[in-house]
Amino acid sequence: MALELLTFGEALVEIMRTALDVPLDTPGEFTGPYPSGAPFIFAVQAARLGMRVGALGCVGAQADGRIDAFGRNLVDQLEADGVDTSAVIALPSYTTGCAFVAYSSDGSRDFVFHLRHAAAGQLSPALLDQPAVQNLFSGLKCLHIMGSSLSMHADALVLGTRMLELAQAQGAKISFDPNLRPQLIAPAQAKIAFAPFAAAADVIMPTAEEAALLTGESTVAAAAGKLLVGKPDGVVIITRGEHGCTVYTPAGHTDVPGFAVAEIDPTGAGDCFDAGFLAEWLRGKSPIDAARWANACGALAVTQRGPMAGAASAAQVQAFIETAQERL
Repeated sequence: MALELLTFGEALVEIMRTALDVPLDTPGEFTGPYPSGAPFIFAVQAARLGMRVGALGCVGAQADGRIDAFGRNLVDQLEADGVDTSAVIALPSYTTGCAFVAYSSDGSRDFVFHLRHAAAGQLSPALLDQPAVQNLFSGLKCLHIMGSSLSMHADALVLGTRMLELAQAQGAKISFDPNLRPQLIAPAQAKIAFAPFAAAADVIMPTAEEAALLTGESTVAAAAGKLLVGKPDGVVIITRGEHGCTVYTPAGHTDVPGFAVAEIDPTGAGDCFDAGFLAEWLRGKSPIDAARWANACGALAVTQRGPMAGAASAAQVQAFIETAQERL
């Protein structure tokens, strides 16, 4: 059966500080590994919402060909959630990527990535030559692209471009989250690299800062308007974290409030938001209704430790929406 959603990118595990305000350049305690990687968090959330979803990425393999321990940590989770892993490639002579994360009391995060020289960093258009990967595009409804994946290196950007072309040839919708990571790419470079994907996207989900970067506009309204040019059915969703989001379409804009929750771990909230929106939007819900669902997915994501732990089922999201308090 054809996939409803396909994504690609950095397959990794996450190892995080157990306390706030402990920088990564000093000794301190960590917890993990947790299965992670923005595209794979997205895929797990989409799968838990009942979507048929696949993800392309690379994990490490041991000398005997078996997936290494960190890769198994990720792949086991993907398989448990029903994500199509036929395009998760195990690469001998490489180890699975990882990210070390520290949290600050002001809500910011710092990362040290092991990606470029890990299996995750070997993404290239050559992966598309494999029949198992090509089959994922047949009848595809939507390709979801993340800027963090495009930012790893030049081959990953070429892979993203080729996947965009293949998805468009199938008539699939295109979704783009800039997901800017300054640790991976300078903002000025990102503006150039991301431009074709923003232009092609039916749905774009940036922060206000990312929208300004993509367009050069000084106000959110002007940036959203520029991103919608030539797209009569386009949707731009400016994400605002705990405060929800603002949905822009050619017909106007609507603020959609977030939900009040106790935050434990913010990693993965944006990825779960993306999956929540696309799951409902692809099922025919209005952008406003889909955005409220997305806000709920993002809120639930931060209530558990571990990037995928808070990704909720459709029943859990619905129950949460019925009882949770919105942030006004």
